[in-house]
Amino acid sequence: MSLTTRAAVVESGGAPFTLADVELDEPGPHEAVVRMVATGLCHTDLGVAGGGLPFPLPGVLGHEGAGVVEAVGPAVTGIAPGDHVVLSFTSCGECRNCHGGHPAYCATWLPLNLLGGRRADGTSTISRDGTPLGGHFFGQSSFAERALVDERSLVKVDADVPLESIAPLGCGVQTGVGAVWNVLKPVTGSTIVVLGAGAVGLSAVMAAALTPATRIVAVDKVGERLSLAKELGATHTVNVGEADLGEALAEITGGQGADGIVETTGSVAVLRQGVDALAARGTLVVVGAPPFGSEVALDVNGLLGGKQVVGLTLGDAETQTFIPSLVQLVKEGRLPLHRLISTYPFAEIDQAVRDMGAGKAIKPVLTF
Repeated sequence: MSLTTRAAVVESGGAPFTLADVELDEPGPHEAVVRMVATGLCHTDLGVAGGGLPFPLPGVLGHEGAGVVEAVGPAVTGIAPGDHVVLSFTSCGECRNCHGGHPAYCATWLPLNLLGGRRADGTSTISRDGTPLGGHFFGQSSFAERALVDERSLVKVDADVPLESIAPLGCGVQTGVGAVWNVLKPVTGSTIVVLGAGAVGLSAVMAAALTPATRIVAVDKVGERLSLAKELGATHTVNVGEADLGEALAEITGGQGADGIVETTGSVAVLRQGVDALAARGTLVVVGAPPFGSEVALDVNGLLGGKQVVGLTLGDAETQTFIPSLVQLVKEGRLPLHRLISTYPFAEIDQAVRDMGAGKAIKPVLTF
């Protein structure tokens, strides 16, 4: 039996979010109904809503949900009604990468999470007046008072931690943290540079501060965000509105270059500058996503000193172990995620979008 709930619907590319009643399908064997408590707003949501990705619209987005389980399908294990959950991406659970502990590189990741708008079998999870809508976004479509969630998107978390304080863990935060912990893995004496001090970049700064890295450099053009980066663990900052990035990094590193760089801006020009600023055997992690088809020119001879450029999705995290560990760090105050969060009532989603676009809010979190 279907369930009626209130959701933020995007009618077409570039249209605003509109609150409307929608119907959730009955939970399948491996699905759960979750009453949403909070959900983060991410640039990926805005990119899809703006028509930048071929997701089927009208549709319901949202992929940083957190809430309380109300019902589960008959094949769901390890999750029960009443459990507190953070929602993250979904995956097939059967391919080589899923079995290998890398579900962010699932063979069917794109259709299951970002482009398909349907379950793997092609059926719809959300409809309005009998007409299917685009849904199943990251296995959740959490811009709604209730969400029909894929089992592999569910992560049970400590019920003592307020859900509005940990909703962003499902995407942006685990991406920034995973770039540092799962890819760069700084050792004593390392220099880590983070290009862009938004939610993902500042998460990377916080993660680097929990490693033996000696220098942590935050780069942005907004002074207030650089000041926050210093408070969150950056040892140095570079304001690219006032200084040349290459020259500044050369001075900070004594001409040696950076051991690890996290590129979050999505600018191919910034990415190129980052590769040029790497030390021998240094690694740049590409997190920011420019439009599909974007290319960047690199000096091939400059790469021969052992430099590596690595693409990354969602921190290459195995969510069932990674996210609860992050929750514990938030609980202990060692990952001060609250410094990034601005909360908005769900009905004010368009205001949250405007504030995010204007740079007034680093990580908007909608509350229900």
